[in-house]
Amino acid sequence: MNPTRRAWLAFGAMALAAGSAVALTPRRKLATLLQRPELRSAVPEAFPGWRLDPAAGTALVNPQQEATLARVYQQVLARTYLSDAGERVMLSLTYGEDQRSDMALHYPEVCYPAQGFALRSNRLGALRLPEGLLPVRRLETALGPQRPEPVTYWTTVGEYHSLGALDRRLIELRYGLEGLIPDGYLFRVSSIGLDSAGEFARQDRFVQALLAGLAPAPREALTGRLDD
Repeated sequence: MNPTRRAWLAFGAMALAAGSAVALTPRRKLATLLQRPELRSAVPEAFPGWRLDPAAGTALVNPQQEATLARVYQQVLARTYLSDAGERVMLSLTYGEDQRSDMALHYPEVCYPAQGFALRSNRLGALRLPEGLLPVRRLETALGPQRPEPVTYWTTVGEYHSLGALDRRLIELRYGLEGLIPDGYLFRVSSIGLDSAGEFARQDRFVQALLAGLAPAPREALTGRLDD
């Protein structure tokens, strides 16, 4: 083949690849197409068995500066709830409109150690809901000997439940093929206690009661689709 012709064909192939990449770059935010709840109003301050603890401080553990938080998250809700029996559970909800790789939610197994907590275990679990089993991640963390803090969390990407970077990346690619930028939630609860199994059970009861008290739309937004 003529060298000049070969050069032009190579140039054309590179131009076509670049054009395809531009064409496939997501440009629309899924958040503009969905009716997302305003967390502060959607999540009640009291529901059966639990009420807001007004004396408690915020529960958010995150090493990022305010400017970074504002860039990644459009909504942050941090509350502590008190049960009728005097038990405390800390709730942290974060929402970001852009869940592409460089803007993704910050996972607790990264945030807690960045705040000085020791990460003693990290394993998968499941929480039973009327709709089915909700996969969750269980962490055992501790800030010195005085503050053992078991953590339960999960995330969503777009309309789908997600646990971990691989899940998130696959869902991101799925939306990317539709030209959409997915949003996402991180739902985290924690409590302080030496008996991790007992604390996880307490957290499950709290989450079950909280989700049962939500309207269907915000409940599915926070859990993602459990049948996909």
